[in-house]
Amino acid sequence: MAERKVAPYGSWKSPITSDLIVQGSVGLNSPTLDGATVYWVEVRPRDDGRSVVVRADADARRDLIHAPFNARTRVHEYGGGDYLVHRDVLYFSNFADQRLYRLARGDDAPRPLTPESASRLRFADMTPDAPRRRLIAVREDHTESDQEAANTLVALSLDGEADESGGEVLAAGYDFYSSPRVSPGGKLLAWLAWRHPNMPWDGTELWVGEFDAAGGLARARRVAGGGDESIFQPEWSPAGVLHFVSDRSGWWNLYRARLGETNGGGGAAGEGDGQAGGAPSLADEARGIEIESLCPSEAEFGEPQWGMGMATYAFLAPESVVCTFRERGVSRLGVLDATAKNLRRVETPFEDIAYVRASTETARAVFRAGSPVRGSAIVEFDPATDEIKVLRRSNDLTVDEGYLSAARAVEFPTEGGLTAHAFYYAPRNKDFAAPGGERPPLLVKSHGGPTAAAVTTLNLNIQYWTSRGFAVLDVNYGGSTGYGRAYRERLNGAWGITDVDDCVNAARYLCEQGLADAERCVIDGGSAGGYTTLAALTFRRQFKAGASYYGVSDLAALVRDTHKFESRYLDRLVAPYPAGEAVYRERSPIFFTERLACPVIFFQGLEDKVVPPNQAEMMVEALRRKGLPVAYVAFPGEQHGFRRAENIKRTLDGELYFYSRVFGFRLADEVEPVPIENL
Repeated sequence: MAERKVAPYGSWKSPITSDLIVQGSVGLNSPTLDGATVYWVEVRPRDDGRSVVVRADADARRDLIHAPFNARTRVHEYGGGDYLVHRDVLYFSNFADQRLYRLARGDDAPRPLTPESASRLRFADMTPDAPRRRLIAVREDHTESDQEAANTLVALSLDGEADESGGEVLAAGYDFYSSPRVSPGGKLLAWLAWRHPNMPWDGTELWVGEFDAAGGLARARRVAGGGDESIFQPEWSPAGVLHFVSDRSGWWNLYRARLGETNGGGGAAGEGDGQAGGAPSLADEARGIEIESLCPSEAEFGEPQWGMGMATYAFLAPESVVCTFRERGVSRLGVLDATAKNLRRVETPFEDIAYVRASTETARAVFRAGSPVRGSAIVEFDPATDEIKVLRRSNDLTVDEGYLSAARAVEFPTEGGLTAHAFYYAPRNKDFAAPGGERPPLLVKSHGGPTAAAVTTLNLNIQYWTSRGFAVLDVNYGGSTGYGRAYRERLNGAWGITDVDDCVNAARYLCEQGLADAERCVIDGGSAGGYTTLAALTFRRQFKAGASYYGVSDLAALVRDTHKFESRYLDRLVAPYPAGEAVYRERSPIFFTERLACPVIFFQGLEDKVVPPNQAEMMVEALRRKGLPVAYVAFPGEQHGFRRAENIKRTLDGELYFYSRVFGFRLADEVEPVPIENL
């Protein structure tokens, strides 16, 4: 073995370059099965972030849509549920015009299903209604520009030309809808609905309605859920039994509902008190609905519904369910015998599993999965043999494990005598060692959401840092998912406090263990994680520099200037607005820039509708006035999160360059400089 060179942390030469990371890498999501054929979506940074639907036949795969088509919906701004394949026909939402399109095998080009005139309508989460030759979808209507967008469930005919109406409304009256699912016999429709100020992980309602002779909904009733119960992913079994995930026990677990007779309760969807189907009577619920837990456990079988079309379980047969669940932040795979209520754990190399779909025709499943040593992949699973077949990897890169740092779960003490969670990555590079006695700089990462979670799938963006001599701590602060409802609710009324305390205490814990240099602790994060970053830099003294990626600096401005989905999110995380305006002000870094005493770099997409650019620009201007080192890198055309390869490269190299100038270490490779003011 060659002798390792001695060089300061941060200056190690690494083969994991920004060019390598963006070269040929794609985002993978939303796999599905249509019979035996597998489909998925690839997000391609080198194609301006375009989302392409891919079909895998036997050992060949091919793109189904070509430029300029881009399978991406803007419902809720985060999208998801962008496409559907049914009986060999692809239906998808096109990003540029938000119209739905249809593409059958043999067609030369996609054909529009919705009219060009309805340019302010968005569609997502489609499901087939085969008996009536139509699609049912979530529709978001932005026609009235001076009003909040209207969300409904609509039916779209598949006969004839584009539906000029933009769909027949089936359910209306709630602020949000998702997950419409038609029962196997075509008689019933299940869906989720919720109202402001709830987010779907706070409280949702599961409804079921009967189709009438005209194809409308009648006799609808609420099956489960409410203001303090989160329902996730309703699905009908092949035998027509309704299943769903609920956190009524404090953990997202799997349930099924025996609906019995409706006893005439409820009205047509949209009648009554504005609820779809009206308010069900207690007598109806008591007589007609039996809810049964299938696998009670302290594990999370659900996820925060940031996007449409999410799935953690699927049916292999009427009583056989393939599922994924999280324990202590790590995904596991299982096959549930719903009759015996027995969960068989399946050993896999994966620690992050999502988008679980299956075919009863083949009794096989597909999902997206990632492991600590390989990035995300689309995987096919055969439960008869437990065989795993990788169909597509996010990239074909092979990195010598001597440059890879493995995640280690860390539990650390935090405020109130509680324990919080993180994943720790030590510096690792087989070619280099640090001088004796030197401790590495520490990069603390604060994930977005804030209702999201750090995972252990190999992330070359993290390895970019560790292979250069940084320690990285990816924090699952209070409010993160994967640890039960009570852990999520730690952030209620405490955003900007609990998350900041946990990030500070995580860094402090690692420094006390001798694993990091307290004088070179930095923090970064995107979106909500950008807010946590800015709050930590403003209101605490643990960190010596930081990077905000499209982060929030003024909470009240975010409430006044954001999209519908999150417009009341902060009612629960901070306080109702405007009644709690004083709380918003006291937690907003923009009003306390005099407390800032360290350099900050900002990265911002100029087309961001979730966190508008003025959030970053106000903070940059304040730092300029104060004379603190500051850099601002803006990207025209980018929205919330960066999709283009050149911009992803620029952020990685730019943040590293910024810290090298702040802490005075020499970089092993030349990178494009970032203009830094007041340095």
